Amino acid sequence: MLLTHATVLTVSGKDLPDTSVLIEHGRITKIGRGIRPPEGVTVIDLTGYYVMPGIIDPHSHIASHAVNEWTDSVTPEVRIADVLRPRDPAIYFALTGGVTTIHTMHGSANSIGGQNALIKLKYGRPAREMLIAGAPRTVKFALGENVKRPGMRERSFFNRDSVRRFPGTRMGVEATIHRALYEGRKYLRQRKSRKPDDPPLRRDLRLEALADILEGKLWINAHCYRSDEILRLIDVAEDYGVRIAAFHHVLEGYRIMPEIARHGASTATFSDWWAYKVEAYEAVPQNAGMMLRYGINSTIKSDSADLMRHMNLEAAKCMKYSGLTPNEALRLITLNPARMFGLQDRIGSIEVGKDGDIAVFDGHPLDTFAKCVMTLIEGEVYFTHPDFDPRKPQRPKLPAGSISAKLVCIDGGQSPSTGFDHGGQSPSTGRPEPTTGVAHSSVASDLRVRRVVARGSELRRAQRPDATEERGRPVATGRNGQPGGAVPH
Repeated sequence: MLLTHATVLTVSGKDLPDTSVLIEHGRITKIGRGIRPPEGVTVIDLTGYYVMPGIIDPHSHIASHAVNEWTDSVTPEVRIADVLRPRDPAIYFALTGGVTTIHTMHGSANSIGGQNALIKLKYGRPAREMLIAGAPRTVKFALGENVKRPGMRERSFFNRDSVRRFPGTRMGVEATIHRALYEGRKYLRQRKSRKPDDPPLRRDLRLEALADILEGKLWINAHCYRSDEILRLIDVAEDYGVRIAAFHHVLEGYRIMPEIARHGASTATFSDWWAYKVEAYEAVPQNAGMMLRYGINSTIKSDSADLMRHMNLEAAKCMKYSGLTPNEALRLITLNPARMFGLQDRIGSIEVGKDGDIAVFDGHPLDTFAKCVMTLIEGEVYFTHPDFDPRKPQRPKLPAGSISAKLVCIDGGQSPSTGFDHGGQSPSTGRPEPTTGVAHSSVASDLRVRRVVARGSELRRAQRPDATEERGRPVATGRNGQPGGAVPH
């Protein structure tokens, strides 16, 4: 497939007007002007159209026959990949908005839920073709209202209070996670200490999954809202030497940015959803942009089969609320979620060697008048708009109110590629910023494992005695001094 004469939004660099993109064998092989099509390659003239990387939704619940395993609060042995639904109509609806990759997740009814699946939206293809080969394994954790609801008191038929399932409180949720990880650690030690001549270890799929979490083979993705609960989960995780790979929803993330940045987790939040339940009351629409600018790998998610059809506009809202540049906004739904899952070398931007996952719009994707007209996954067309004929494409005609031309190259591709490579410091000042109170000039802070332990202009950076180095970054260890395994960055 050769897409010619388009405005290419690489996301990782400058916008490229009047540029062609050649996709061969599912990969992007050439980007530039004057590319000659190899023999047998389909050519589509996209003069006036905009080409961007396929959108990545880091939090979805479509394309599966089940979401929650309600019967127990700890069920990491169940797998969404076992119940994929390749002909779910929501897959096709997502393609109409330019979405090509999703992280379809277990639900939030469990303290430790099931394993999620990273898939390409190859509508109608066999489930095994949808799964991304080599993608990390992820598991769902959950905090707050959803996970404690199955255990809350209710009025029974006999008009007496009854408790349905443990846990039914927030303290019970934390205890449940603690207890599960403790059992997983015991199983992991047995597995590692087993000698070749020893009898086989009794296999337990649940304990195997918990052991994989502790070894960093199964990345934790946590459903959370309140800042206090997020801090408690960080504390529990670091007690066992593991890192939370990503916090989802995280509507109060703006309150604890230093702690999230220090821990090394990504975030997946809404652009402006709030107050749809009690624990969402304190949300602010600046959340995603604030965390990005602080130095956190921030992303926008859908958590909705409807919202995922216009994730480009959800990203555009962050320009209004947080003053992001167009490329920074687009990275919230492309390159940043790719980095969240360690897939930045394959998807998330238009670069030679990456998968040919492309969304074509008839205007700039951040323009509310623009619509997706064609979606490709690995160079294969999975959606075309009824008004768009790829054999004879007509130059798009946008209304007079369109701002597409004004959005191109506003930042010249020179803005920070992510916004989170500032070492947890404010990009504008180069020094740590407090989450409460006024900013302090010429002041340094030491954020250790659980709290700010010192502050002052003469403070020397303290080294935690219970930290080890993992690929150049500090990794928490347990209270007993035993290091955890490899953990995701």
